[in-house]
Amino acid sequence: MAPSGPGVRLLPNAITVLAMCSGLSAVHFANVGMWGAAIASIGAAAVFDGLDGRIARLLDATSKMGAELDSLADAISFGVAPALAIYLWKFEGNRAGWVIALIFAVCMVVRLARFNTLLEKEQPPFAKEFFVGVPAPAGGLLLLLPLIIEEQVRSDGWWNNSYVVGAWTVLVAMLLVSRIPTLSVKTVKVPPRAVAPLLVAVGLLAAAVITYPLVALIIAMVVYLGHLPYSVRRYMWLSKHPEAWTVTGADRRAIKRAHGVAARRLGLRQPLRGRVAGAAMRAVRRPRRDGSTVEGAAPSTNGRRRSWRQLGLRRQPKR
Repeated sequence: MAPSGPGVRLLPNAITVLAMCSGLSAVHFANVGMWGAAIASIGAAAVFDGLDGRIARLLDATSKMGAELDSLADAISFGVAPALAIYLWKFEGNRAGWVIALIFAVCMVVRLARFNTLLEKEQPPFAKEFFVGVPAPAGGLLLLLPLIIEEQVRSDGWWNNSYVVGAWTVLVAMLLVSRIPTLSVKTVKVPPRAVAPLLVAVGLLAAAVITYPLVALIIAMVVYLGHLPYSVRRYMWLSKHPEAWTVTGADRRAIKRAHGVAARRLGLRQPLRGRVAGAAMRAVRRPRRDGSTVEGAAPSTNGRRRSWRQLGLRRQPKR
């Protein structure tokens, strides 16, 4: 690809600046009590943050300045702005609440700094499919979940209790700096046959967001929290089978079937249910009283017949 011109390189950075302006606007809206506008501004910043990097890679316009600018914008849009919004909404004038808001902002900055350092370290190929910890846009929106619920239901409840909000803020801050692997959509490959259904799903999702924006955000945050156990399990499996990352989905499922729980414990293929392989049955003979043998049992040893359990075989079901 030909080198990008100055005008093309400006476009991703301009989108990053728009994300930063959206975050700063969220601070203004929170300061005047316009909570819905503050939530929308941080959501818009998340959309801009998802676009700038992809556009930069598509246009071959990535740069060191763009990476640093993106981190600074994320610190403002998803660290400072959500922390101030939560403080002004629930903890204004409360010293302990201010400390909690500071904890979240500091954890966000630390998370972004660690992300930049991990880019320079060599990682296994399958690690491209995951983030280390909850990413900045998801963390900023997760923090606002109690505020989003209150804006939707318009009533008091356990979700907007100051102790619950404080504990939730600290929990999300810990998720930011944790080592929990979370899925990244950057490496998702869509097969050609799934393009049309996916476009229809995107259209339906856009209609839901426009019609019921707060409900859509709540559902998205709950689904995101629910995916964390699956992401951890997927990362652990790929770390044990790194060769499976480059194969197709069908081959990966075959590898999973070949490495079942029993197979991992015994180092063997899983036995057939209710049957023993014919070759194994022919190799086993049961002695008769007259000295002859019958297929289907173990040979005697020192006058004693070995059981099917001693041979590691499965008992045939009675007919």
